[in-house]
Amino acid sequence: MLRCILRAKIQIATVTESNLSYEGSITIDEVILKKAGILPYEQVMISNLNNGERFETYVIPGKKSLGEICLNGPTARKGIVGDKIIIFSYSYLEDSKIKKFKPRIVLLDSNNKILGVK
Repeated sequence: MLRCILRAKIQIATVTESNLSYEGSITIDEVILKKAGILPYEQVMISNLNNGERFETYVIPGKKSLGEICLNGPTARKGIVGDKIIIFSYSYLEDSKIKKFKPRIVLLDSNNKILGVK
């Protein structure tokens, strides 16, 4: 049996831009993506700590080391600059692999600089 398990989490990111004119997605600093193991165009779930919104979209890599976290297109309606969000990526795993599996959790400071990886 396959189960949907948390694979990676970016915690707690600060929204740096909100761009309603774009088609959609979330732009995330490429360095943060690599640390989390999240790929460009991968589906992610986002939870906004400021307003309780929870939504899915896909990832676009942002410029390296700028701490960019931008809500694009319709997702721009789900948060504003300064909001704190958590970004989740899930994967399906066989029951036999779940016990040994550990999600990768990237911890960020208020400027979206990486504090560490769990």
